[in-house]
Amino acid sequence: MSSIKSIGVLTSGGDAPGMNAAIRAVVRACIYNNLKVYGVMRGYQGLIDNDIEELHSNSVSNIIQSGGTILKSARSMEFKTEEGRRKAYANLQKRGIDALVVIGGDGTFTGARIFGQEHNFPIVGIPGTIDNDLYGTDYTIGYDTALNTVVEAVDKIRDTATAHSRLFFIEVMGRDAGFLALRSGIASGAEAVMVPEVRTDFDQLEHFLQNGFNKNKTSSIVLVAEGDEIGGAIKIADKVGKEHPEYDVRVTILGHIQRGGSPSAFDRVSASRMGLSAVEALMDDQKSIMIGLANNQIVHTPFNQALKNKKALNPQLLEMTKILSI
Repeated sequence: MSSIKSIGVLTSGGDAPGMNAAIRAVVRACIYNNLKVYGVMRGYQGLIDNDIEELHSNSVSNIIQSGGTILKSARSMEFKTEEGRRKAYANLQKRGIDALVVIGGDGTFTGARIFGQEHNFPIVGIPGTIDNDLYGTDYTIGYDTALNTVVEAVDKIRDTATAHSRLFFIEVMGRDAGFLALRSGIASGAEAVMVPEVRTDFDQLEHFLQNGFNKNKTSSIVLVAEGDEIGGAIKIADKVGKEHPEYDVRVTILGHIQRGGSPSAFDRVSASRMGLSAVEALMDDQKSIMIGLANNQIVHTPFNQALKNKKALNPQLLEMTKILSI
């Protein structure tokens, strides 16, 4: 028999559509297995402040379709200190919470790994980030929804770009990873995609753009991940505009619209599967692992591996952007 009798759940870092679906799955999986379940508000800061409340089945009713997170999210500087983590552990002990499910990205899992090691506390992670940049899972919660949000926005921008024969540089999120820019660029028919993983080649960019305009294309779209080494869409557009005054250059930064909105069916189902699997893993006395999806199957990856290894962009997709932009 597992020693786990009660589980806490929190969301940390940047919010992502589908986090509520994961919370709902954790809560109801706990109740189904006769476990108490507690919601921790505002991520790790809520552990320190003892901002914790018991959740029931109706606590998570009618939330699967909602973006954001009912548990709120925050970045806690205090949790990065030993004293802060000691406060968090003491509050968990007072509440009788035996384990945690944490939903977030690499920063969330870094904190979970350190806390779990210091206090020998069972923690299982669920990957929730629109960047899709975590090693050990094909998809993170929120990525599919954000991808569709970007494509819808680019389609609309394409209409006005065509009407005025303009060149648009569209910046999407992805400080350290270009997964969102790459796939949305392919899906929206972008002429070029610029990502942090590949050094910007202005000669190649100019070739694509000139080739397009020489073929009487009435518009051009370039997707730029915010982490591109040049400094984002504004700096790239400024450089291209100065060197090519014949282009009517415009910039759109999509910003936080990418984080919001009702999660897609894919994100809802994935989040539900991961939430249930996280509770089952804790009941099986597993800890310090991340739940993921690989080839549409649930997989477990140790925090150490998920954090140490860098998830690589698919080189075939990078090559596809070049082929299809001619």
